[in-house]
Amino acid sequence: MKFREAVRDATIQAMDNDPTVFLIGVGIIDPRAVWGTLSGALEKFGPDRVVEGPLSENALTGICVGAATFGMRPVLVHHRIDFVMLTMDQLVNHAAKWPAMFGRQQTVPLVVRAVVGRGWGNGPQHTQSHHAVFSHIPGLKAVVPSNPRDAKGLLIAAIEDDEPVIYIEHRWLHEDNAEVPAEYFSTPIGRAAVVRHGRDVTVVAVGPMVSESLKAAQALEQAGLSAEVIDVRTLRPLDSETILASVGKTGRLVVADSDWSPCGIAGEVIARVAETAFDALKARPVRVTWPDTPVPSSETIEAQFYPGAREIQVAATRVCESRADKGVVSSTVKHFEGPF
Repeated sequence: MKFREAVRDATIQAMDNDPTVFLIGVGIIDPRAVWGTLSGALEKFGPDRVVEGPLSENALTGICVGAATFGMRPVLVHHRIDFVMLTMDQLVNHAAKWPAMFGRQQTVPLVVRAVVGRGWGNGPQHTQSHHAVFSHIPGLKAVVPSNPRDAKGLLIAAIEDDEPVIYIEHRWLHEDNAEVPAEYFSTPIGRAAVVRHGRDVTVVAVGPMVSESLKAAQALEQAGLSAEVIDVRTLRPLDSETILASVGKTGRLVVADSDWSPCGIAGEVIARVAETAFDALKARPVRVTWPDTPVPSSETIEAQFYPGAREIQVAATRVCESRADKGVVSSTVKHFEGPF
């Protein structure tokens, strides 16, 4: 099942399972159905549960917060996470705060599906990730699935959660294929996954950097280095325990994040390791992140912007003080047929 099909599967099953779940967003009744992630939803559930909203992201979020406080479970769909920045007052000052403000007597079961754009032509205003921003806010949860199975399991878990969850999906992953159970299931929020075991270096990866880390690990193995790869899956709450256990074993850390470095998730992971397991480190941790500049629009420049398996492999060899970077893997940047 493809990643986008897994998102659709989770959505349809959750709506079948719970009549309080409904979809709302701009452009969600378009025949393209948000890249196929909502195919069949309108036909099956009708316009009362697949709601085409006004072009006002902040107002849409306010509608969802209100609906959530009255027992509904809205799933607010944004074609780009960049648009979520227009909703910060409703998300940060209301949805995230109300459970605490009302002594946990009020729940806000809201899911915000936010797609990260990538590929030539999207430009600096449609390609940002912003997951570090939402991970900073108490009261919000943030999940970033990296594969089709977790795309389904984490979306179902987010819909079932009684607190607001930012579900961050990368457009770059929509065509990825993997085995996904047909039945209704959830992936626990707050639990990372060790997707490859190793002994020499720990690579902690976020979202699309997980598949890149696995490619780098394969290349490292051929050079005699064993990399353990951790898919964080959830950014808030972050599973420090799994990361610390791995670093305690390997003594070396590389963090691969699909975002900028300053004040980011990569720095947060390194800080937690330094605060808790500094004595276990045999080398200085390394971050593999975006260049500190807006994302370019040009296909040629954009192809050089995103780090991937090559950069992860080079970083891992550096912390291992090895020469395993002699046969580095080639660039694995994917291409799209235009900005959308």
